[in-house]
Amino acid sequence: MNADTQRTMILACYILHLVGAITALPSIIGLVLNYLNRAEAGELPGSHHRWMIRSFWWAILWLVVGYATVLLVVGWLILGLAWLWYLYRHIRGLINLVNGEPMPG
Repeated sequence: MNADTQRTMILACYILHLVGAITALPSIIGLVLNYLNRAEAGELPGSHHRWMIRSFWWAILWLVVGYATVLLVVGWLILGLAWLWYLYRHIRGLINLVNGEPMPG
């Protein structure tokens, strides 16, 4: 896959994850595309795929913790912060993609 195609795929995944922050299913589609494309990606594209994969699974963990503690009221705060963090991670990734920079980690 050439560099332009990889960049377009990464952009599509970021958009799917951002839309998925509201409706969930697109984020799962984005995750599948991340897993399918990370192996053939180079260093820069691979860092973006890994970033989105880690963001997804950490968000799932915090959503589970949030839902488990929602009756204690603190769960609502955890859910809200997890959602904001998820948005932040993907917006930051988009900015790095536009600037041609890899993601840390």
